[in-house]
Amino acid sequence: MKTNEWTVICRVEDIPVLGSRRVARPQGVDVAVFRNADDQVFALLDRCPHKGGPLSQGIVFGTSVACPLHNWTIGLSDGCAQGADEGCTPKFACKVDGGQVMLDSSELATLALDLAAPRAGPQVLSPLPLGEG
Repeated sequence: MKTNEWTVICRVEDIPVLGSRRVARPQGVDVAVFRNADDQVFALLDRCPHKGGPLSQGIVFGTSVACPLHNWTIGLSDGCAQGADEGCTPKFACKVDGGQVMLDSSELATLALDLAAPRAGPQVLSPLPLGEG
């Protein structure tokens, strides 16, 4: 039987309605914690499965978030792209107890540490050797 240990992240009211907060981890991509209009709270890796956009900067509607880069719709309950898009971002176990938002401590320490962080800005290219291009 698995026993969850929980890490208190913040209070529900610390997350804007239809918004998010980021939770930094010592390793790996941050976790985005979302709050919808019904005060439901969800946690996903802060990385869109499409091009790695920061989901924490997206628009929350219903139980979904729109990625700010290419407007992909990602389900907050499962981290999966909706509609014709495909792919998922890892979800984190999340609960609210006494108004406090908590994440599974083990998942925070171990889940999705191998995924690269999103990078903003244009891709850095290496120059071509002289005579090429």
